[in-house]
Amino acid sequence: MYNYHTHTFRCKHATGADREYVESAIKAGIKTLGFADHAPYIFPNDYRSSFRMADDEIGVYADSIRTLKKAYASDIDILLGFELEYYPKFHREEIAFLNTVNPDYLILSQHFINNEVDTRHHVYNTKCDILEQYVSQIIQGLDTGDFAFVGHPDIINCSSVSKIEYEIQFTRLCEYAKNNGYPLELNLLGIRENRHYPGDEFFKIAGQAGCDVVIGFDAHSPQSFMDKKQLEVANELIKKCNLNVITEPFIK
Repeated sequence: MYNYHTHTFRCKHATGADREYVESAIKAGIKTLGFADHAPYIFPNDYRSSFRMADDEIGVYADSIRTLKKAYASDIDILLGFELEYYPKFHREEIAFLNTVNPDYLILSQHFINNEVDTRHHVYNTKCDILEQYVSQIIQGLDTGDFAFVGHPDIINCSSVSKIEYEIQFTRLCEYAKNNGYPLELNLLGIRENRHYPGDEFFKIAGQAGCDVVIGFDAHSPQSFMDKKQLEVANELIKKCNLNVITEPFIK
């Protein structure tokens, strides 16, 4: 078992020490643990995000994870990653900044449409029909080649989207992911907190497209790994939608 989606206290909405996540993951039988906290983002005009680590924490974060990697090498494989939005206007500068610590991988998780500075359409709360733009932005992000997989792809609020449009747009995303080798995440945080994702409707489309799927705990506390019910619910969804779940680590 593996998990590539682990946060730390630095994102301001997770709890627990880095070492506690590692020890909890080992107890849960996880063999590969990827830390992927919300990446610090270089924004103009001194804009500061409320849900990611500060710019000057990037080195401390990387050092902590790599120290733990050495300390627990005989028990678990630990990787350094980031969870990141694709913001076209800022992307190249952002990647150059993150590359200063040479991460092992990046998760593409689109929490905002366009970007969070110029247009604050948060995907949880949007009341307008912007699914097409959401899907297009993810595909454009994947086209950069900078990301390993898509985090919680069905996170967007689609309450105002017709069933036909939902199927058209998410079929477009799933077929792109399948044809270009990008796995989609089945997000366990959504299960633990009874959110609207992950859902049958999306993963039925993913299953029909033959997409690869990764399980992501999206851990915000060390206890996130210990909830057995979340895996039972996820396995039911996997069977129902005939999902092709990747069972071995794929990030090298």
